Amino acid sequence: MVIKRLAYRGTWRPGRPLAPEVPAAAGIAVMVGTLVVALSACGPQQESPPSAAPGVDVSSAPAPAPESPATSPAAAAPVPASTTAPATPTDPTICRSNALSVTLGGSEGAAGTVYASLRFTNTGPTPCVIHGFPGVSYVGGDNGAQIGPAAERDGVKGAPVNLPRGAVASAQLAMVQVRNYDASVCHPTPVKGLRVYPPGETASVFVPLNGTGCSATPPGPQLRVKTVQPGPGQN
Repeated sequence: MVIKRLAYRGTWRPGRPLAPEVPAAAGIAVMVGTLVVALSACGPQQESPPSAAPGVDVSSAPAPAPESPATSPAAAAPVPASTTAPATPTDPTICRSNALSVTLGGSEGAAGTVYASLRFTNTGPTPCVIHGFPGVSYVGGDNGAQIGPAAERDGVKGAPVNLPRGAVASAQLAMVQVRNYDASVCHPTPVKGLRVYPPGETASVFVPLNGTGCSATPPGPQLRVKTVQPGPGQN
């Protein structure tokens, strides 16, 4: 009997089975693969870059500018409150109707016209100023309706008159004899008094007077008034 010897590389010990021989090429391939896996596991891991919006370079975007104190809501200048004053009379020292006593002084006639002094007495607690022409018209009936045109201004506006308490100023009033006008044009009408507006006032004062006025527009003025002067006037 012929016994075939198997090739064995290594030391054989009694009682140890013989391992089959691994081909040399296969062993080398196994060793190379193991080495590649080990190197890839031990090498540094590359981190993924941070995500950014498409088309935007986050590394070069400028930082937002700080808010200017001048435009900051907290630093905005407060809106000033309205400084418009309520409506008041133009001159608080003007003589008001409720602080004046208005009367008609004695009269005298000449050439179809009667002249009288329209007097203004300061009955208020403080001095006041009266300046210019008063407004004057005839009134009649039970409702104080105006009769005919108001008085025309005669002459120029005078200087302001300081009127202490109890003092008097006056304006000359001319009242034409309307019966001298054509009745068909004048329409003569009884009057009961005068409606008088002190200069610069919008509130009137009633002055009793019995007479006759034109309810229509006469060919000439039925009333003429001059500017206010110091004193009670001539009559």
